[in-house]
This record gives sequence, structure tokens and C-alpha cells, in this order.
Amino acid sequence: MALIQFYDVSKRFILHHERNRSFQELFVNLFRPRRAHEEFWALRNVSFTIDQGESVAIVGPNGSGKSTTLKLVSRILQPTSGKVIVTKRVSALLELGAGFHPELTGRENIYLNGSLLGFSRAEMRARFDAIVEFAELERFIDTPLKHYSTGMVTRLGFAIAIYTDPEILITDEVLAVGDEGFQRKCLDRIWRFRREGRTIIFVSHALATVRSLCARAIWLQGGRLMKDGPSAEVVDAYMAAAYHALETRVSTEDRPLGTQRWGSGEAVITNVTFLDSQRRRREVFETGEPLIIRVEFFAHQRIERPQFGIGIHRADGVHVAAPNNVAARYEVASIEGPGAFEYRLDRLPLLQGEYEITAAIYDHEAIHPYDHHERRYVLHVWNGAALDRWGLVHLPGEWHVEGGRQ
Repeated sequence: MALIQFYDVSKRFILHHERNRSFQELFVNLFRPRRAHEEFWALRNVSFTIDQGESVAIVGPNGSGKSTTLKLVSRILQPTSGKVIVTKRVSALLELGAGFHPELTGRENIYLNGSLLGFSRAEMRARFDAIVEFAELERFIDTPLKHYSTGMVTRLGFAIAIYTDPEILITDEVLAVGDEGFQRKCLDRIWRFRREGRTIIFVSHALATVRSLCARAIWLQGGRLMKDGPSAEVVDAYMAAAYHALETRVSTEDRPLGTQRWGSGEAVITNVTFLDSQRRRREVFETGEPLIIRVEFFAHQRIERPQFGIGIHRADGVHVAAPNNVAARYEVASIEGPGAFEYRLDRLPLLQGEYEITAAIYDHEAIHPYDHHERRYVLHVWNGAALDRWGLVHLPGEWHVEGGRQ
């Protein structure tokens, strides 16, 4: 049974721009509009159908039309052309705090949201305790919302959404805010919705979650539908295209850097680069390729028995590894002046994703930091020929089956 149908849907926005005008232009156009504008098509001729009980992810880069699609499903927007048909009750988590009033308390906002969703006060009273308990806001429920943190607002919004009996649950990156425990709690609840046969539309840049939660994915790019099919296939196609495009435009010089750096400064890290087997600088590598992480430094004074370290975190915060030369029993007697250390992998085991690299120089016991760059360098990995789709690393082991037939 089709719950959501998009028939050749397009959505246009008019973008207004202020522009400087000369005195003559102002006089001549005194009674004409003073704002130039341009058309922006957020969606162009998009068609798809979502059936009852499906869990569907919508993926794509920023500005691809994902949020516009969800707002059309939620009836917040109307299409410029084409037709959108939604046959069941929708509960949407699109923007943090949408439908909340900052001057009202959490308690009052629960009833306000319920009324906006068509529930009576008695119906919301029956759900009230469960909402507060799930949101973990018992102590703050009578505090005005303007004093809530972003995470508290997120928890309240999600709790209201799931306890208003939606037949279609829509989430747009709401799980990007909040502590890890609450994110897991929300995902567990979404999994329960899926087991109950409810329809879920999930928008997230966390592609590992997309693969595990959704059987199907829709890839939007520039407002157009690029691919619609099994989530693993769609995510692979999207990431391959994204990383190939990234390969052509990303350079070390315009790599985004964080602000986490500390140390006493006797030795300082001056440059970090990622090199392939031909020692060419790159930002994007395939699983299984050789990788060299090269860290250049300058020691302002003689430092005895330094420890050089590398840290690897996945973009979602998972700590993957923290190799260092001392643990590898590669001792360095001393450093002074300019130098460099390299960490080399013959076959990069990391699976597809974005990884944040730490580089550091410490004393031999790793107690005193001379210079520590925490997760300041970004490495992009895509699977390429690797067959693994799940997890953190590719383990090229061998299989042996007894009693089987080939």
C-alpha cells in the first residue's frame, strides 16, 4: 500500500538579493521594486513511491533537496509543479525547536505541540509521563524552554514525536545533537517502529546508520533523483561519486582544521600530509591502498628519546587506533632542528568514511606533550574494490568450510 507518492515533483524558491544602485537608478526606478531576484529549483522532476512499513533513507550532499523533500511530505511546503500524496498521519522532526515557544515551559510546550498535531489536552495528558520520562527532563519540565540546552530541546522534540502515534516518522539529522546514550535510545526506538511495521523516512549523513537502519535509499543530487534502490547499493554509488569529485578539488592547503592543539613548544609540528605509494599528496584513498602519514616538525632544542604518535578517529567519534613509535619498539635517540616522521601502511584497512587524524610529539613516557594536534587533519576513504560494507576495517582473511559443496 502506497503511503507517500511523488509524481514529477518540482519545487522552486525565489531568492532575493539586495544590490547597490546609483542615484540615477534610484530616481528612475523610484516606484519599482528595489530587490533583484533569481530562481532556485530545490527539486526538479522527482518521482518515487514509499509503501507502508518501508524504512527509506534520503541521502545526498548539503543543498541536494533532502530537507525540501521532507517538508513536502510533511505538508509544510507545497510543490511548484507535480503532485505529492500522503495518506497517513506524519510526525516530523525537521528542525530543532520547530513548534516550540521559548517563553513557555516544557510542560506547556508538550500540550502546545499536541494541539498542533490535532490531539486534545486529555489525549496529551495520557502521554505526558511517557514523554517526560523518555526525554529525561523530569527536573526541568516546568522550566521555560529558553533555558534549555539544544540537546534538551532535541530530546523533548523527539519524545513528543514518537509518543503521538505517527504512522510515518520523519527525521532530518536530529540525532546529530545530544549525547551518545540518548542517540542510542532514539535509534532503539526507531528500530521498534520499524519492527511494528511503521513507515520511516530517515535523512542523515551518518551513512553507516543509513545502511543498518534502512533497507532502501534515495540519492538526491542538485535537486534531481540520481538513484533509488537497496541502501547498500545507493550509498556505495553516492560515496564513490562524492569521493571521486572530492579527489579533484580537495588539497592539503584548504583542509578544514580544528582548534584543538596544545603543548610546551620545544618541538612543533609544521606540516602533516597524506602520501600514496608514489609519494604524491592526496586526501582521498581507497581501502587496501598504501598510505603514508608524514609529519614534519622542528625541534627548537635537543629532545632525548621523543615519542611520535598518530591517532585515528572516525568522524562520528569512534576511536579506531593510536599507534606510536615507542609501542612499536622503534626508538629514536634524539631530535633537534628540522625533521619528519612517517607512519606507513602497506594496505589501508579502514572502510569507507571520513576519518580525523591526530599527530603528536611527546616525551618518551607520553606524559609531557611538546605539540599535540587533536583530530585536526581529515582523511577520506572509500571502499573501491573492497567487498566489506560493514564495520570499521577490512580484514582480508581466508574462509574454509567443512562439509560444504562448491
